Amino acid sequence: MNVPGPPPLDGVLAGTPDGLGVGETTPGLNDISPDEGLIDDFSAEDKAVEQLAEGLLSHYLPDLQRSKQALQELTQNQVVLLDTLEQEISKFKECHSMLDINALFTEAKHYHTKLVNIRKEMLMLHEKTSKLKKRALKLQQKRQKEELEREQQREKEIEREKQLTAKPAKRT
Repeated sequence: MNVPGPPPLDGVLAGTPDGLGVGETTPGLNDISPDEGLIDDFSAEDKAVEQLAEGLLSHYLPDLQRSKQALQELTQNQVVLLDTLEQEISKFKECHSMLDINALFTEAKHYHTKLVNIRKEMLMLHEKTSKLKKRALKLQQKRQKEELEREQQREKEIEREKQLTAKPAKRT
């Protein structure tokens, strides 16, 4: 569609507003008196401006409306995408927290196993120390008994030596 442009400055119209032919001069532009036809010029110019505006609107309005509709659709799709993205992010966070929980449970199981092993080792060490204490007590009792027997043996030997030593005879 051809939209008429603005009128040239010399007063010759390129288009055909108000039924004027191409190349015809508009009334009042080349008149001698500036006051003559002033009202006619304004009405003719107003009509030309109105026709130009209608032509411009009819030419660009459908494209602008389609663009507006496309932008609204894009905006709506973008909102949907943002909502979907937020949901996916929350799912990833949930999965990540589940992985953290699984890691904590695995770590807790590992430390529980260590604790059980330490407890077993402590019980084994307790049993060994109890056995060592009993053995030490038996050894101590055995040494004391041996010392007592040695002491008794010495006393017997001393007593025997006393008996074996010669005693002067008594004269009566």
